[in-house]
Amino acid sequence: MNWRYSADMSDTTDVCGMGTETGADHAHGYIDHKDELLKRLRRAEGQVRGVQRMVSEDAYCIDILTQVSAATKALERVALELLDDHLRHCVASAASEGGEVATAKLQEASAAIARLVR
Repeated sequence: MNWRYSADMSDTTDVCGMGTETGADHAHGYIDHKDELLKRLRRAEGQVRGVQRMVSEDAYCIDILTQVSAATKALERVALELLDDHLRHCVASAASEGGEVATAKLQEASAAIARLVR
């Protein structure tokens, strides 16, 4: 799991902001299709390795750029799927909780979207 720890590591909060206790199980939104995400990431990794090989072998610039574009699109698809899962699971849960938790989670999601579209 991806946890944030305080300096003394005694207080933990789940990244989704659910305020869980140490050791509590919390499934992230992508858990139902984690294997699909890992498959997509392995495919993107293979594309990046292919780009490295093409550069090493002095391939034609446009061919390399085409492969860079394909790898970029593959990672963008993963990012959009994770964002969708985060909105449907983590942000929706925080919104139903309301208050500062909801505000913080919406700001976090907004910042993530801004990073994706830059």
